[in-house]
Amino acid sequence: MGWTKIDIDQKKCGNATGGIDPRECGMCLKTCDPTVFIRHETIGATQKNRYDPDLWQVTAVWTDLCTRCGKCVKACPQKAITVTW
Repeated sequence: MGWTKIDIDQKKCGNATGGIDPRECGMCLKTCDPTVFIRHETIGATQKNRYDPDLWQVTAVWTDLCTRCGKCVKACPQKAITVTW
C-alpha cells in the first residue's frame, strides 16, 4: 500500500460555526478498527473554559495503520473526513 492521507475539516467537526462537538460525536473513533484517530484539546487554545467545544478536535495521527476501509468517512455525520492515497 502507498501513503494514506486523512483530512478532517475542522469547520465541520467542532471548532467552528455549524460544526459538531467532537466530544459528543466521536463516530470516527468508534468505527475505526485500527484506532487511527485521537480526540484532544486544540493545541495553543487560549480560552479559559476547557469544556468549550471549540477547544476540542479529532486528528488522524496513525495514518500508517489505516486500512482504507472507509468506515470513518461513512460514519461521520458532518461529512468532514476524506481519505486519499
